[in-house]
Amino acid sequence: QAQLVESGGGLVQAGGSLRLSCAASGFTFSRYAIGWFRQAPGKEREFVAGISRNGDSTNYADSVKDRFTVSRDNTKNTVSLQMNSLKPEDTAIYYCAAGFTAYNSVVMTSDDRYSYWGQGTQVTVSS
Repeated sequence: QAQLVESGGGLVQAGGSLRLSCAASGFTFSRYAIGWFRQAPGKEREFVAGISRNGDSTNYADSVKDRFTVSRDNTKNTVSLQMNSLKPEDTAIYYCAAGFTAYNSVVMTSDDRYSYWGQGTQVTVSS
């Protein structure tokens, strides 16, 4: 069955960097756009970044633009989220999600467009 497994979370000081990875299996990875979402305590889950199924389009939340970079390797069925200049407000559980799309360059930002989800990885940024 479809599975997404995140890794790379941890504790980092403000201004530091982390790289999250997401490994996919059990579905045709190249037919799915991938999104990264996060949920902080007491807050709703929010879109962070996404990448189209062929990797040529990306989309970022305004709060992470110019600090985070999403990339994918369809030969390895993996997606990465490079997070730089981290801030305490980036503290959250980060999830990767896969959503089927018939279009190469589409990036969905709504979580209801994603059907497969990982278990999440905790990112904590200390001030």
